[in-house]
Amino acid sequence: MSRYIYLGIVLFVLLSTNCKEQKTKSLPDQSKGAITTEPPKKVLSPLTSTMAMIGDAHIHMDYSSPGVRDRIIFGGLLAYDQVWQAGAHMATWIETNKDLLIDNKILPAGKYGFFTIPSKEEWTIIFNSNWNQHGKDEYDEKEDVLRFKVKPLISDELTEHLEYQINKVNDKEGAISLSWERVSIEFNFKVNN
Repeated sequence: MSRYIYLGIVLFVLLSTNCKEQKTKSLPDQSKGAITTEPPKKVLSPLTSTMAMIGDAHIHMDYSSPGVRDRIIFGGLLAYDQVWQAGAHMATWIETNKDLLIDNKILPAGKYGFFTIPSKEEWTIIFNSNWNQHGKDEYDEKEDVLRFKVKPLISDELTEHLEYQINKVNDKEGAISLSWERVSIEFNFKVNN
């Protein structure tokens, strides 16, 4: 019997020692980053869109909106007289379900890449049949559907993030504008029924 008592005491001592060790082991210090959740990174050029109904024409633009972030944009970050995808990342695109009359030319209903060539004195506006491309990597002038020129307006006010607007003038006419840094451009269109 004494052997069983001895074994019982040894077993009790081993178990109690093991339990004490378990209790003294510390849990990972969560304040030191064992489990971390990082705050989401701020998107520098968020994807955004604008749209409008002009009569029964639905016009929609989709673009990434970069910020100025204390940079010189036109003539700096964006060289003059170079094709620009008129946004960041993927090319800006515009879609219309009706033919539009722009600069006395017809833009057929469809989806288009929207590009510009900024200059000090005037900008070239471009609607290109290849709307799904990264930046201007695949831009080909041969795929241009419509080109025309507009005069830029310079403002004292800073527009931090690139912004497009489609504004209704009346049931048959509208205007599309682009503003970024201290520059804006605008052109009118008519719904061609």
